[in-house]
Amino acid sequence: MFLAGAAAFAASYCFAQGQNPSASPSSAPPKSLFAQSAIQVLDNEFASDDISYLLLDARSDEILASHWKNPEKPIPLGSLVKPFTTLAYGQEHHFQFPVHVCRGEKSGCWQQSPHGKVDIVSAISHSCNSYFRVLAANVSSEQMASTAESFGLNAPASDLSGPPLMGLGTEWQISPLRMARAYLELIRRREQPGVRDVLAGMAQSAKHGTGYGVGRALKHSNALVKTGTAPCTHPRAAPGDGFVVALVPADQPELLLMVRVHSVPGAKASLTAGRMLSRLEE
Repeated sequence: MFLAGAAAFAASYCFAQGQNPSASPSSAPPKSLFAQSAIQVLDNEFASDDISYLLLDARSDEILASHWKNPEKPIPLGSLVKPFTTLAYGQEHHFQFPVHVCRGEKSGCWQQSPHGKVDIVSAISHSCNSYFRVLAANVSSEQMASTAESFGLNAPASDLSGPPLMGLGTEWQISPLRMARAYLELIRRREQPGVRDVLAGMAQSAKHGTGYGVGRALKHSNALVKTGTAPCTHPRAAPGDGFVVALVPADQPELLLMVRVHSVPGAKASLTAGRMLSRLEE
């Protein structure tokens, strides 16, 4: 089980709080032994300037470890927005999601070869752009803003529609820290319509979708994973950066890891996220 067993984890973790970055050193609560160990592992082995990460306690939202410059600054986050586009669409369509045939690049997907017949669960799992072009074209800007704000996200501009609402381009920018906490809110709403589909897609992603790099790295647990690729915002520009949000264990998440890897797509960034989580579960 994750972190050498859920029981051992709970005993050592003891509901300890991570340090709030806005708190003064004198008022900040002490970090648990686990948090200190996690920081040491991640800092020692994943300190590259090409890797940014946030590690959060999934139950308290507190930051346990961070190596991300300005995590509260909005940036493009690519397909990490797709779960929230899903819920905005669901609100306007009675949570009846379409089945769509992806023809790969011919239908505007990131993948050259077709995904074939896709429902909402497999669309999340494979982050199918062809599918989400259909959803995004049928979501009003008002509903998208309402859904985003209900999850604490920076709302898209009122004149945005279509591709920006599925994470393409740079128009809709969101704070990485807000996005991480929005995924924690998804877990709290896991029994709500639409959210169940999103989380089922994230579970599939870890098994055989774009988040497979996380799923195959974990030896004692499973995960919920969403990946994305977005325009690079590093001073040393690249065509794009890969993003990953992973929650472990999948059934009752204890940790959320959000990772950005410079100059790779999201599926490849999941390999890095997987290595990080595998070190934490040892």
